Amino acid sequence: MRFSVFQVSRRGGRETNEDRMGYCFTREAGLFALADGMGGHPEGEVAAQIALQTLAALFQQEARPVIPNPQRFLQESIVVAHQQLLRYAASKGLSDTPRTTIVACILQGNQAWWAHCGDSRLYLVRASRLIARTRDHSYSELQEALGRVSPGGEPFNRNVLFTCLGSPGRPMVDGQGPLVLEPADRLLLCSDGLWGSVEDDEIVRNLADQPISEAVPELVEQALRRGGARSDNVTVLAVEWEGEGEPSGDTTQNLGNSGFASTIQGALDADLVAAMDEEEIERSVREINEAIRVRAASRR
Repeated sequence: MRFSVFQVSRRGGRETNEDRMGYCFTREAGLFALADGMGGHPEGEVAAQIALQTLAALFQQEARPVIPNPQRFLQESIVVAHQQLLRYAASKGLSDTPRTTIVACILQGNQAWWAHCGDSRLYLVRASRLIARTRDHSYSELQEALGRVSPGGEPFNRNVLFTCLGSPGRPMVDGQGPLVLEPADRLLLCSDGLWGSVEDDEIVRNLADQPISEAVPELVEQALRRGGARSDNVTVLAVEWEGEGEPSGDTTQNLGNSGFASTIQGALDADLVAAMDEEEIERSVREINEAIRVRAASRR
């Protein structure tokens, strides 16, 4: 698997940057993920970090060196991350649970799969065309999809989400794929700090016209300038698919003897997250599968 990646995270006019991003890979599969911790709830940056760490831990466990069922992996791993947030809040005695959005993508073979919860987005650009984009789990996007107009013609508040990780109810996770990739296809994962200030056609045009190492910083700067003093944090991770085959020399060196590499850092402090041993992970996955089975049975 050959790819190039470029990522940037900038704090806007907020006290802290609660966005997190990163990727991990083997010789034949890669996981790319971005999370945006939610303001109005405690420890948004912790929620985003826990979500990414959970996905990375599960990916490392299951990519041997490929993921047998990428879409199922993404769906289950995101729900396990949600459960980790609930456990973290309970262990800390928090009255409210840290919350985050998430978008994640797996590249494997010559295909891509992705899933998301909330309003962090994925864009897939081929040449100068937008091939795919995630749809936000926001009230405004839902009303737009239904063709509804708010009373008085005022736009709906795009910041109101109806699902996220860490909320009391089971999160909604939407997934797509597999989609067959072509060399030079570009995928961009971003927080709402980007798309809230930069239109989709601008994102596509910049991503299509320049190398990702130039397009990503330029897009981030545009978003910060337009947001002004009250700009949201802006985080972007872009990947260019270069085709199947052995990774590039630098990437191969990063893999080391384990055949696995990751930019997703460990815990922020020693007791940030309860240890995720294999038994705990397997128990979480069993709980997910049982919930799916019960729900499917109830629909018969």
